Amino acid sequence: MAVSEMTATSPGGLEAQAAAAADNTLIILPVRNTVLFPHTVLPIAIQSERNIAAAQAAVKAGRRIGLLLQLDPAKEDAAPEELHRVGTIASIVRYVTAPDGTHHLICQGEERFSVLDFVQREPLLTARIERHAEPTLMNPEIEARGLRLRELTIEALQLLPQAPAELLSAVQNIDSLASLADLIASFLDLKPAEKQAVLSTFGVRERLDLVLELLAQRVEVLRISHEIDERTKGAFDERQKQAVLRERLHQIRKQLGEDEEDSSDIAELKASLAKAGMPAEIEEHVRTQIARLERMGEASAEYSMTRTYLEWLLALPWSKLNKEEIDIDKARRILDEDHFGLDNIKRRIIEFLAVRKLNPEGHSPILCFVGPPGVGKTSLGQSIARALGLGFVRVSLGGVHDEAEIRGHRRTYVGALPGNIIQALRKVGTRNPVMMLDELDKLSASAQGDPFSALLEVLDPEQNHTFRDNYLGVPFDLSKVLFIGTANMLDTMPAPLRDRMEIIELTGYTEEEKLEIAKRYLFRRQLAANGLTAQQLQLSDDALRRLITDYTREAGVRGLERQISAVLRHYAVAIASGQPGPIAVSAADLSPILGAPRYENEVAMRTSVPGVATGLAWTPVGGDILFVESSRVPGSGKLILTGQLGEVMKESAQAAMTLVKGQSESLGVDALVFEKSDVHIHVPAGAVPKDGPSAGVAIFTSLVSMLTQRTVSHDVAMTGEISLRGLVLPVGGIKEKTVAAARSGIRTVILPARNRRDFEDIPASVRAALQFIWVDRVEEVLSVAFNGGLTRRAAA
Repeated sequence: MAVSEMTATSPGGLEAQAAAAADNTLIILPVRNTVLFPHTVLPIAIQSERNIAAAQAAVKAGRRIGLLLQLDPAKEDAAPEELHRVGTIASIVRYVTAPDGTHHLICQGEERFSVLDFVQREPLLTARIERHAEPTLMNPEIEARGLRLRELTIEALQLLPQAPAELLSAVQNIDSLASLADLIASFLDLKPAEKQAVLSTFGVRERLDLVLELLAQRVEVLRISHEIDERTKGAFDERQKQAVLRERLHQIRKQLGEDEEDSSDIAELKASLAKAGMPAEIEEHVRTQIARLERMGEASAEYSMTRTYLEWLLALPWSKLNKEEIDIDKARRILDEDHFGLDNIKRRIIEFLAVRKLNPEGHSPILCFVGPPGVGKTSLGQSIARALGLGFVRVSLGGVHDEAEIRGHRRTYVGALPGNIIQALRKVGTRNPVMMLDELDKLSASAQGDPFSALLEVLDPEQNHTFRDNYLGVPFDLSKVLFIGTANMLDTMPAPLRDRMEIIELTGYTEEEKLEIAKRYLFRRQLAANGLTAQQLQLSDDALRRLITDYTREAGVRGLERQISAVLRHYAVAIASGQPGPIAVSAADLSPILGAPRYENEVAMRTSVPGVATGLAWTPVGGDILFVESSRVPGSGKLILTGQLGEVMKESAQAAMTLVKGQSESLGVDALVFEKSDVHIHVPAGAVPKDGPSAGVAIFTSLVSMLTQRTVSHDVAMTGEISLRGLVLPVGGIKEKTVAAARSGIRTVILPARNRRDFEDIPASVRAALQFIWVDRVEEVLSVAFNGGLTRRAAA
């Protein structure tokens, strides 16, 4: 140990150790990303302290060193196990220390060696080696490979733009084919691993084969690169020649005073420019682009790209504005013709049109219709356009996840186009259309950008007068466009985008509204679509009502229209076969055509036993009812929740369970029941995710019904959040929930008292069909749910 410390710190000790090494023992110098071949000279940079000490010791002792390539080039001090086993014995021609403190060796390779074993690791890495002399075996196969290698090498040097003449001379004059393979491998731009493979190949034939394969790949790459360069140079020279000749011809005609006739393309573009009515700065930009187009060759790729770009610019309605004719009485009549009900929505649209008429230059709010599918959001936009006398264009945004769909692609991309906004304006042909941005909530961000952010500029009246599409590259004024958005839900839309729009909510239709819509619109439309007339076929009100209640269950009317179409198609076959009309379709005729009813009023059946309560839920497609079922089994007091409930709904169930335990004495429930039983709460339709706090009242009522064996009234539904103090807290979606309750045959709804503010939003027909009970505490809920008397169910 003392000797090691002395040699590690004493230069004299290092010299003595190096001089004492046997002839078959070498000082090993690990190298990174560098392979030295025999008979070649190469500079090597060394960094680690151990390598510097080894190099200095070898220089002072006048000994050669062994260079081994590291397996991992990122390693600073590689261990012996992290080195290749074949390397090159090299003599150090020169040792240089640069002014910045780095150390460099200039080494000349002498012969190959392989490591038998490593003798010492510290302070110097030494190894016992076996030398490998160059083989001198010659036969026709080896000579043929050598000849082919010389030919390929000469071809590669000829393809290189600045190949050194000395290298060509060396390749032609070298005698040893093994040395020739090493020389070529050392100058090829190979990876260190490939060079190490050549170094580790001892046989001449195998080494020549390997170098031939590597060289052939590089020569092929050089050939292709040379061909591309030649073609590019030829094309460039031809375009330059055409441009010079075209300019000379232009100057000659100008000197002769002759009018130069434009090509048909250029003339057409200039004629379109004269009629476009562009702003002055954009017109100047277009003139510059047309001048560039004149100087291009028609066969060039850039010519077609520039011409397409100019056609897009010239086709846009820069100055074309349709005249607005706002007649309030006419607008009210159009809205009533196109839509039944929706009184609040129509009133807001009339207000919107009145303000626009009184202040045409003001910034109108951007309306966004939000509601379930099939309630008439898109057709409302069409009615507004008809009332204003403006063009209407719809931009579908469902599934768009690329910002370029809004802002357009840059012209540098192949197949680039403007965004959907500019495309829609070109399609409608006017700068002030009603543009409906459909399905705003279906946008999504991705690696291609955020379309929501791109829409912020489009919908902001303070910015959209200078909207810049990436493809056009010039500003376009969108301030005259009347934007109307539609969405099914607001949750997926960012707050900044919602802030730029006025949200108008549309809820589902009641049964009576659906009946009127079917009679006024759907039946007539499907008669025309199926080639029938009212004289040939009549659909009774009872039949329509049966379609609404037994064959559809939706907030809108699309499913109802499909069912009406199915009935009409059935009778279209009979009429086309010669059956005389008129045909009157009654409710009894539907089952043979559509099959058994798909929906039934199961409220009474599902609530005929204790432990079941009816709740009200909000969904993205309107309101719905849900059932909460509770059961008790022997156990240890666990609470089991099923039905794919969300975290908030699970917490509501836990709060309801705690509230029931706290009121067990007043409810007449033995407290020991909770210790000896497991309570299972299940919300059917388990494949549908459910969440939210509004089912708290229904869960509490279901638990009380199960524990007291009392039956909840079958025509009562309820909604509301509960607190641990027994308070009933307000919830959202009252309008949608009450519409669903009326549609499902409910007669009484229990609502939080603090939701009285939503009463005016409930349709009049629903208010007439339902009895509303406003409650502040859960005790009031139980009084209504159990018909006040709380009659215990008889034991089976």
